[in-house]
Amino acid sequence: MHRMGELDGTVALVTGASSGIGEATARALARQGAKIAVAARRRDRLEALAQEIGDVLVIEADITDRDQATGAVTQTVAELGRLDTVINNAGVMLLGPTEDAPLEEWERMVAINVQGLLYVAHAAIQPLLKAAADGPRGVSDMVNVSSIAGRVARRGSGVYNLTKHGVGAVSESMRQEYADRHLRVSLIEPGAVATELTDHLRPEIREASRDRFKDIERLESEDIAEIIEFMVTRPKRVAINEVMVRPTNQEW
Repeated sequence: MHRMGELDGTVALVTGASSGIGEATARALARQGAKIAVAARRRDRLEALAQEIGDVLVIEADITDRDQATGAVTQTVAELGRLDTVINNAGVMLLGPTEDAPLEEWERMVAINVQGLLYVAHAAIQPLLKAAADGPRGVSDMVNVSSIAGRVARRGSGVYNLTKHGVGAVSESMRQEYADRHLRVSLIEPGAVATELTDHLRPEIREASRDRFKDIERLESEDIAEIIEFMVTRPKRVAINEVMVRPTNQEW
């Protein structure tokens, strides 16, 4: 299904690359020949990934800070010469009932899932348009990582739903805006994936979440990375706008 070297001569920036989907996606795009920049707060994790992949630009950045998010993009372009692919993956999931919820959790989700994504996207638009105009593939890609929570609202995840619905809305609007300039803006909405997302939940919420998913064989990060890899290696004429992917036995 995949041809090695499809991204030769291109540069990709992956946010939230210190674990999970971001880490797996960085590996996948490197296998396709892209030069990789990885951004996250945990520099030690990024450096370990860079040693594994080789020739990776490590950017320690907290994308909730506008200057750091913008800086991740400008540093990528300055040091690697261009920017053809952005994977807006950084995010956090803090579930629980709205009654007596810690407001700090809501603020954190909005800051990372919405503002951080927008900061990166805003800074990346011009380099991506330039890459589409003069790059080796004649097309560039921004993939925003959402969730099935961006399609269906459920009790106990209201603010998470809010952030992910927003990601879907802005992605579709941007897709329309840049379609005729060959910047493909795509959305991927995973169901249950075995990542560190649940590690950040409050203990009582984490236990309830684990119980809810105990009979579901969750997806692996590599499953999502493979789909993202497929999305960004399509020919110029093909835009995969949106992909929802669940574990086979996840009904909801």
